[in-house]
Amino acid sequence: MFSPQKQKFVDSATAMFGAGTIINKQQVREASAAAGVPKAGWFMKQYKVGYNQFKLPTEGVPTIGSPVAQTVPAPEEATVNLIANAFEMQNLIPSKFEGFVPWGHFNTIKQIVKSGLFYPVFVTGLSGNGKTLMIEQLHAESNKELIRVNITIETDEDDLLGGFRLVNGETKFVPGPVIDAMERGCTLLLDECDLGSNKLMCLQPVLEGKGVYLKKVNKWITPKPGFNVMATANTKGKGSEDGRFIGTNVLNEAFLERFAITIEQPYPSKSTEKKIIVGSMKKYNAVDEAFADNLVTWAEVIRKTFYEGGVDEIISTRRLDHVVKAFSIFNDKMKAIELCVARFDDDTKDSFMNLYTKIDAGVDVTNSEESTEVEIEDDESDDQF
Repeated sequence: MFSPQKQKFVDSATAMFGAGTIINKQQVREASAAAGVPKAGWFMKQYKVGYNQFKLPTEGVPTIGSPVAQTVPAPEEATVNLIANAFEMQNLIPSKFEGFVPWGHFNTIKQIVKSGLFYPVFVTGLSGNGKTLMIEQLHAESNKELIRVNITIETDEDDLLGGFRLVNGETKFVPGPVIDAMERGCTLLLDECDLGSNKLMCLQPVLEGKGVYLKKVNKWITPKPGFNVMATANTKGKGSEDGRFIGTNVLNEAFLERFAITIEQPYPSKSTEKKIIVGSMKKYNAVDEAFADNLVTWAEVIRKTFYEGGVDEIISTRRLDHVVKAFSIFNDKMKAIELCVARFDDDTKDSFMNLYTKIDAGVDVTNSEESTEVEIEDDESDDQF
């Protein structure tokens, strides 16, 4: 006979893990929390069968004033109270992006996807140069499912592998995106991976192509053929030395070592970028070939100056797309550019605007060494560079 609180704990633990199952301290805590009762120290003392091992009762136990309930042994698969994840009913092949122009290492990564081999890939590059879009579109072209997870400093094992959730009034284990990707045999994309913490180390066996043990439900998950892992980041996992990407972290070397290759994604060439911008213009019904030429030249000069250390900001391909969209809304080129560079400090913004004005006026800023520099006016007492 158990007291009401003890009975609630036993009922909860049995529902979660199955009668007669050996559970650990963490699972005892989870069952206590689910039942809304204090820690079950009495259970760990009375039902201990080994180090950090406690066996749930195998027979029905009565509640006070209630008849004995008959326990029906559950089959092995039913001992884990998993729920069907919403992904099971979805098609996870990314949609094709109209006007997408492949560049950089598109074909290299596409070959890896088509091989069907487990071969983790780490893609790094400056912000806004199409890393994530490239991975999505090569999966769309390959008709391959992709599950994207945005990594932050708060991302932990529960977010990735799964955890207990309250579902329709019942506590059930909900598999995380990593488990979904493994069981579907699709690609797992860890987006902005360098924003994560050492909690990503729970993925070590996953990054080796092996199965992963779900300790919360005492179940081993083996990946299906076709499963792979890719990651995108603005750094190489070594942190941001210049402080440009605040919030990025130094990732564990053992974690990084499990990625077979690292690919550095560049900004597209001038000719490729023009195709991208014209494609954006078509999408927004604002085609202007001369404006497209000017924008890619403008971005090219700014990037050259950035790489040489002349300015601290850069114009990404994504920002050019922002400019095109603003142009389609306001039908004013200079207003579109001004709004889209307003996030920079005043000196940088003014220098970028002045540079575009020169390009729009027909000044050749690509051949003359003097004219390729983005000019930023110095303060009277401060030399900017």
